Amino acid sequence: MTEFDFAEARRKVAALTAPRNVVIVGASDRPASWAMRVWRSLHRWDFAGPVYAINPSRGEIWGGPCYPDFAALPEPPDHLAVLVPAERVAAALRSGAAAGARSATVFSSGFGEANDPAGQTRRRDLAAAIAETGLAVSGPNCMGNVCGASRLVTITDTRASAIGPAPIAMVGQSGGVMLFVHGVLDERGLGVGYLITSGNEVGLTIADYIAFFAAEPSVKIILCYIEGIADVARFKAACRLALEAGKPVIAYKLGRSEAGIAAAMAHTGSLAGSTEAFDAVASEVGVIRVDSLDDAVELIELLLHTPVPTGRRLGAITLSGAFRGLLLDTAERYRLTFPPLAAATEARLNALLSVGSLVSNPLDGGFGVLTSEETYLACVEALDRDPGLDMILLQEELPRAPGAERTEAYLRAVERFVATRATKPIAFVSVVSHGHTEFSRALRAELPHLSFLNESSKALRAIDNAVSRIEQRRPGAPTQVSVGPRPLTRIRDLVPAEGARALNETQSKELLRHYGIATPPEMLAVTPDAAAQAAAEIGYPVVLKVVSDAVPHKSDMGGVVLDVRDEVALRDGYARIRANLRAHGIDTIDGILVARHISGGVELALGLHRDLEMGLVLMAGGGGVWLELMKDVAFAAPPIDRAKARDLLGRTRASRLLAGFRGRPRADLDAAAAAIEALGAIAADLGDVVASIDINPFVALAEGQGGLALDALVVLRREKAGS
Repeated sequence: MTEFDFAEARRKVAALTAPRNVVIVGASDRPASWAMRVWRSLHRWDFAGPVYAINPSRGEIWGGPCYPDFAALPEPPDHLAVLVPAERVAAALRSGAAAGARSATVFSSGFGEANDPAGQTRRRDLAAAIAETGLAVSGPNCMGNVCGASRLVTITDTRASAIGPAPIAMVGQSGGVMLFVHGVLDERGLGVGYLITSGNEVGLTIADYIAFFAAEPSVKIILCYIEGIADVARFKAACRLALEAGKPVIAYKLGRSEAGIAAAMAHTGSLAGSTEAFDAVASEVGVIRVDSLDDAVELIELLLHTPVPTGRRLGAITLSGAFRGLLLDTAERYRLTFPPLAAATEARLNALLSVGSLVSNPLDGGFGVLTSEETYLACVEALDRDPGLDMILLQEELPRAPGAERTEAYLRAVERFVATRATKPIAFVSVVSHGHTEFSRALRAELPHLSFLNESSKALRAIDNAVSRIEQRRPGAPTQVSVGPRPLTRIRDLVPAEGARALNETQSKELLRHYGIATPPEMLAVTPDAAAQAAAEIGYPVVLKVVSDAVPHKSDMGGVVLDVRDEVALRDGYARIRANLRAHGIDTIDGILVARHISGGVELALGLHRDLEMGLVLMAGGGGVWLELMKDVAFAAPPIDRAKARDLLGRTRASRLLAGFRGRPRADLDAAAAAIEALGAIAADLGDVVASIDINPFVALAEGQGGLALDALVVLRREKAGS
């Protein structure tokens, strides 16, 4: 269930996608004008309702009447295709709604895409007009839509494509990208029933469209191109509806690089966030993020025709030893395996092929597999019955012309087998990517239970993405860690009036201890004598660290001395820290923290990070120097419980160290998971004021001995009013 009510959104999208008529506002017969392209698309694809044109300067256009305003139309308007300059759009929507319109597509740009002040003002006026009228609006700054069932085609693209009810729904903030992907899907014979170019999303958003598609019976797969998400909670709720309906949501998310983030800002005025944060939030509601649009197409091919395998163990029949090697080389990259065949499978194949010890996985088809259709199908069935395999791959591609009768016969035989008695997903894979013809598409339509994947790397990556969706899905809300009283009032008192503030180490660790994250014995000293007394009480060896709001990164300024073993070394270290700080222009500090030196254990990095778009995400992985060298970290969205925390650590290479790598003692995994759970509680209690929390290192001691946060930095923030 979801806390959001999408009934109104679904009603609006239904009105947008199946209108009674279309009114082109801003009609122009200027050659190649977008208005003319929209008019041609509507007539080319036989939209069932009337299409009207409005331009007060024309009485006739495109061989028919042109009306001066909405009042002059033969009937009330329903859907508006708005192609007037940006400064006139809001007025056009208000007038159209007053005349009876229910929906609109705003093609016009100039609503703050480049963050210009005038555009932002127009954007606010447009948002107000949409709110006042209740219109269902796609755009602005979009390229139209395709709705197969109603044959509403307002896209400005002129290329031919199949239009009608179909299982794929597409929505994206870039019309150009959506049109190109639509062309490739069409060429592959993968039917697109809906294509929505959502533009700047001042009106309807990607979340609204996903919620509509989740309830639309004809839709099986939802593909999204995302540059920015305005309301993350609403997006998650819509994706959860799709997950509950069994409809995969595939997303290509812009924002992997600083340049990509900047491009998103320039293109739609959206605030794009990091893909790691997107993955942490979206994967838990079933979204599959792909790294390329090619990957999106391949994944759609797989999911539309083949059940998702329940594991990563593959079996295969290849037509050459070379392709067998390609599969083996590629599988490891995507955490897939071709395990040894079961003894019964080997015996069955040996009996079929009479090749003895040459039988292996993948099975080389050169050793008699292709001698007859019966033998080929028997080999496929033998792999299908192997209990150690989760999916079967067969090397072959669709013939692109008549003349390959044996290949066609084998394909049809496998189709019958999959449709009637196969127990595992089965897909075909080609050696290289290739195009399709009318012949191959027609043949492909006769084989609805089979995927035809292009090229080994893309094929195995699609399988990895599909399996990951199952692995990462965690139904139900995690339980909350119980500590208290919460939240910590003293910490809230340190939140700045505006902007961000880094707490010093003692303040940061006070927050952690309040939530049950242990720290080493430590005392703050303001003189060398006090430091010596603290060390005597704590016990040598100790660590000395400067404490000052002005020095958030202590080691960079020489503010840390490790493994201090006696009083002489302590006083020397104290003096060195003060001298290092004065060299950086820092004379006043809160003091020197004297802490017990901790050795051994496994160093981890734990933390919370506020992504500009997705909000707080939790990070865990290898700490200390490993964090910078290897970036061995995984992300998850709070809230988080102990089981989810263990799973998060399990996605990192550091988990092998925790388990006792190469004879080392096992570390206290439960203590590390408890610390992660506590960070989730901090996110729940103080999420509105936490900018980031870094615990590096957190040392997981030997199993049963707990764990300690050796260093911590908490940054609090308060948003500027109106931001």
